[in-house]
Amino acid sequence: MKVLVTGASGFVGSALCAHLITKGHIVRGAVRRASDKPMPGLDVRVVSDLSANTNWSEALAGINAVVHCAARVHIMNEVSVDPLTAFRKANVKGTACLVQQAVDSAVKRFVYISSVKVNGEFTDGNPFRADDTPAPKDPYGISKWEAEQALRGIADKTDLEVVIIRPPLIYGPGVSANFLKLMQGIMLGVPLPFGAISNSRSMVALENLVDLIETCLSHPEAVDQTFLVSDGEDLSIKSLLQRTAVALGKPARLIPVPISVLWAISRLFGRTDFAQRLCGSLQVDISKTRDYLGWSPPVSVDKALAKTAKYFLSH
Repeated sequence: MKVLVTGASGFVGSALCAHLITKGHIVRGAVRRASDKPMPGLDVRVVSDLSANTNWSEALAGINAVVHCAARVHIMNEVSVDPLTAFRKANVKGTACLVQQAVDSAVKRFVYISSVKVNGEFTDGNPFRADDTPAPKDPYGISKWEAEQALRGIADKTDLEVVIIRPPLIYGPGVSANFLKLMQGIMLGVPLPFGAISNSRSMVALENLVDLIETCLSHPEAVDQTFLVSDGEDLSIKSLLQRTAVALGKPARLIPVPISVLWAISRLFGRTDFAQRLCGSLQVDISKTRDYLGWSPPVSVDKALAKTAKYFLSH
């Protein structure tokens, strides 16, 4: 199969390209700059920023399937004065532009990497299901939901086969952001005030996600479906830190600070979103993914954490 991967130099895109190549697929990667070359041997095409006017014709020539990983991603310190407009420009209009040109280029299947934020920000004992009514809260989640609708609106009028995947937190070799900061804290022996948190959060190892994406590229039961994905094991932040510490070969210095205190400090600094990510629960139910596709996560949490830690220590 000839596959175009957008965002091919990114965290997910580069891992996906490497995985698909090892599985015998012919892979083309779309990147923003000529210097963004994810790996030797990859057929690279430089494409401008995502927008309603992006020209995808060269990247799409001869392609059978597209995996759309590129996006304006959620960031903790947003600098745009109008985040929703900025997200819509890239994630909604940019996606619609790509989808329409994919149809014009006779692409058969389009796999869209969305986000669990389409479902919502947290759960309270009832995990999100793939077919729940979407309830995005922040500009990024709203843009991802609108992109899904735009994608389906075009596909419904054509023969394009659509698959949507909504991942939760993705981790693995080369992970950045908060996960990287937690590993750095463990390595430095910093006392972390999370010993009293007993929440439940679903995550997905990068290796598990790319395996599911490959499955969705060809599985007949994936067509026109939305899937949630996880490692199949939910962790509290306390357990995550303890098991990450084991993978790093360091002790986890966890202080049992009451959750009410953590929330109070977060409110004081205007960062309740940070407290929600650390203290709140976000669980997903992947039974539909298992039932429709016969898919199970091939890599365990501890094995994935070990690979993540090994990469971190070597870099």
